Amino acid sequence: MLQQIKRLLKHRWMDSAHRVITAQGAHRLSAQVKDSERSHTGEIRVCVEAGLPNSYLLRRAPMRMLVRQRALNLFGKLRVWDTEHNNGVLIYLLLAERSIEVVADRGLNSHVDHAAWSTMVHGLAKALQAQQFEEGLSAAVQEISVLLKKHFPADARDNPNELKDEIVLL
Repeated sequence: MLQQIKRLLKHRWMDSAHRVITAQGAHRLSAQVKDSERSHTGEIRVCVEAGLPNSYLLRRAPMRMLVRQRALNLFGKLRVWDTEHNNGVLIYLLLAERSIEVVADRGLNSHVDHAAWSTMVHGLAKALQAQQFEEGLSAAVQEISVLLKKHFPADARDNPNELKDEIVLL
């Protein structure tokens, strides 16, 4: 019970993702995603969340599992799974736990090995530890873009923007 109360307070204290990503930073990242998506048919979404909702915090499960469940939930809620080529990617940061999850749809994930994702997450983690949130996310978007360009290059005649490019700050 005490552990759940500590967990709840930790996540409620971290009240806003806007503390680490400014409006201008979110705009720059959104523009980077938009520019990136012109060169491939994939879709990239970035979500930064301050703390988990209470419904997650009251569950009796390891935090690592809760963070993954939340990322998967947002992958669906933001419709990242709903792309023609099954090549959407969600970058999810949970600030209260300093956790990173990357969820790639099966179309892209079948082409990329676990080591490549781990390397990208490790680089993002280093940037975040140095309080370089925008720079770290920018580098991650760039790395994902390279993978998407390699496996799903754009066809200039037919490359609709299937999802919003805006960064989600919760």
